[in-house]
Amino acid sequence: VQLQASGGGKVQAGESLTLSCVASGRTFSMAWFRQAPGKPREFVGTIMWSGGTYYAESVKGRFTLSGDSAKTTLYLQMNNLKPEDTARYYCAADRTPRPPQYNDYAESYDYWGQGTQVTVSS
Repeated sequence: VQLQASGGGKVQAGESLTLSCVASGRTFSMAWFRQAPGKPREFVGTIMWSGGTYYAESVKGRFTLSGDSAKTTLYLQMNNLKPEDTARYYCAADRTPRPPQYNDYAESYDYWGQGTQVTVSS
């Protein structure tokens, strides 16, 4: 599966952005991770196409995941962006069902996109 992410950019704090990730094939779930310079990769959220979305505590209430009817495109609506949201955002996917407690493990995902940069200035 190949993943193509897009939608990053530079915004002011409080503004919104929507990221998109298109998968070349069917998956069990798709997710977003992010990585800021000098920091480890961080889970943002995941959508299980069978039902259910999960978010990191740091983005709950501000970020929303959604997908298209074909279940091959993942959207991340990011509202009220903060400078600490600045990072490179990576789309990930996998084809293997797993218990929800492993959703935030990068190792749970077999496929990764190239990432898209989000920069939020204060």
